[in-house]
Amino acid sequence: MKKRASSPPDLISIVVPVYNAEKFLQDTIKTVEEQTYPNWELLFVDDCSKDNSVAIIKEARKKDKRIKLFQNKENSGAALTRNKGIEEAKGSFLCFLDADDLWEKAKLESQLKFMKENTCAFSYTDYEFSDKEGIPNGKKVRVPKTINYKQALKNTTIFTSTVMFDLQKLSKDDIFMPNVRRGQDTATWWKVLKKIEYAYGLNEVLSYYRRVENTLSSNKITALKRTWHLYRDVEHLNLITSCYNFTWYVINAVRRRV
Repeated sequence: MKKRASSPPDLISIVVPVYNAEKFLQDTIKTVEEQTYPNWELLFVDDCSKDNSVAIIKEARKKDKRIKLFQNKENSGAALTRNKGIEEAKGSFLCFLDADDLWEKAKLESQLKFMKENTCAFSYTDYEFSDKEGIPNGKKVRVPKTINYKQALKNTTIFTSTVMFDLQKLSKDDIFMPNVRRGQDTATWWKVLKKIEYAYGLNEVLSYYRRVENTLSSNKITALKRTWHLYRDVEHLNLITSCYNFTWYVINAVRRRV
């Protein structure tokens, strides 16, 4: 009897928006090339960088054909830059990775296995903060095992570089990001969660959130304003519902920092 041919491994598309990220890109490329799961494509989308970012990516592309480069004609912001990467993606699964963040070597392999075991369309993982050199500092964020739309409004725990989508269960239209200046990733999670019942959390630290500068109080105020704007102007929640979710958002944000 002939042996049944095994199906090819799933291609995972990794979308990385780039803007003046030259000091991080070697680490970005390394963190993907060292993955234990080899069947990926790394889609860099440059948003009119003024530094050496494009040259670094072009040089890496010569050595690894899985690396691809797309360039915006004009500076477009994070949402439209990521959307260009989504549009060009060929994989059946899709991840986001910010240029200054890092992954554990088994990130893709572990998360893909987790998604198949749970037959889920949208997953995310625990993560840990690191310093500007990419060295983990021990501050870990444990994510809920599941989250739905109403819960996600109260808890912005999902970190962009931990996310994976199954594009066999979701369309690209489902995950295209709304063109808002800040918080487009959070708005996208809400958008997807209005289509599916739950997203699933993998309780393993597989991503590292690099803090390049010390967090300033002004940044916290900006985050508060951003979330309020998302409630009122993107989700169009009424004042009472916005206040309720905003209160829980603040409580959960404080808990993550304790």
